[in-house]
Amino acid sequence: MLPRHQDPIVAVATASGRGAVGIVRASGRNLGVLIEALCARPLEARRATYLPFADGTGGAIDQGLAIHFPAPHSYTGEDVLELQAHGGPVVLQLLLARCLEAGSGIGLRVAEPGEFTERAFLNDKLDLAQAEAVSDLIEASTEAAARSAGRSLSGAFSFEINSLRSRLIDLRMLVEATLDFPEEEIDFLEKANARGRLTTITESVAAVLDRARQGALLREGITVVIAGQPNVGKSSLLNALAGAELAIVTPIAGTTRDKVSETIQIEGVPVHVIDTAGLRDSDDEVERIGISRSWSEIDAADAVLFMHDLTRVGEPGYDAGEARIEGRLPQALLQTNRLLHVFNKADAAAAPAANKGLVLSARTGEGLATLRRKLLELAGWHDQPEGVFIARTRHVQALRRTGEHLHRAEAQAARADAALDLLAEELRLAHDALGEITGDFTPDDLLGEIFSRFCIGK
Repeated sequence: MLPRHQDPIVAVATASGRGAVGIVRASGRNLGVLIEALCARPLEARRATYLPFADGTGGAIDQGLAIHFPAPHSYTGEDVLELQAHGGPVVLQLLLARCLEAGSGIGLRVAEPGEFTERAFLNDKLDLAQAEAVSDLIEASTEAAARSAGRSLSGAFSFEINSLRSRLIDLRMLVEATLDFPEEEIDFLEKANARGRLTTITESVAAVLDRARQGALLREGITVVIAGQPNVGKSSLLNALAGAELAIVTPIAGTTRDKVSETIQIEGVPVHVIDTAGLRDSDDEVERIGISRSWSEIDAADAVLFMHDLTRVGEPGYDAGEARIEGRLPQALLQTNRLLHVFNKADAAAAPAANKGLVLSARTGEGLATLRRKLLELAGWHDQPEGVFIARTRHVQALRRTGEHLHRAEAQAARADAALDLLAEELRLAHDALGEITGDFTPDDLLGEIFSRFCIGK
């Protein structure tokens, strides 16, 4: 632990603003001085006591509930004091100031973002994946994301990772034994079916990686940009997907000058839809800035809907504009199959058939259900309602590296002249990569980055 982890800490643990109840939370070693100063009486462990919270002169700041959680039976594993008062910001700030005043002799300070959960991790109350799930549960934007974060917080994801690590440890022991006793006549690896066990572990890692990718989608969602020429129906499509009049729709070309965005849910997956300025040559300085921003959004998008107007297909000027846009689209979109051609105004077109994309009508809603399913396909989503746990990009990357090391280990094991020291090293690296997920092999700077993204008081 760093020296700062020895300091007692305090913070307002509820969201800013007014509410019925607000909580001030303190954690550290031996918080008796705080209990005496604010409660003026001993507190029974883990039992709520209704009393006045005293200020420095003996007057009452407020009346509420005080609960003392002695170590190690607390959220952080340290002594914890929670003061539940009325949820006005002034009251909570007075309580916080009084705690700091009363605790100045023991070095009490305001907690940094995520420091309570960081201490829970450092005191082995949570592993790193569970600690991250606390933040993910708070920030969940869909019911599916909240349920998946809850599974991760309960330890489902960590159980999967620890099970894989345990199986890898057994396999590493076999390989190390063969390295330590090369003169033995018994082929330990063949007798123990080491190659078969390695293959099974590799397949299990691939399955967990797939579920982690789904969890990452639930947490982070997918960013979809609607792009195309002016007046093809981009804003109408955004409004139709969102079910609200978010963007202004007029027959005047160039109505949208800047991006308009909205997050929608499709089967529990957050989809961040961005309507952009129509792409064309323009002499209007403001419109040119909007168009430049449109291309920036396209470059950063997870998927792009290239919208076409079926009622104008065949017009020379319109077709030339389509060709210019298509020629400028990032090659990465085309190579990774993240571009979807959408042909709008099917209700008004004489011949609405199109052979290289999706036909719909943003006005009537025709084809929208198909578009929603297609967006999930572009994101790589497949429904696993009871098996997905919330995951982060770093989890996916660690699992991907684990799989890469295991594949290299398989290649070594398959060779007639297998270099067992290289096989053992690949297994060690795979084992370490898994350990990064739960925090067994996580650098301190990464821990600081993770917990700094939490809210203060959590």
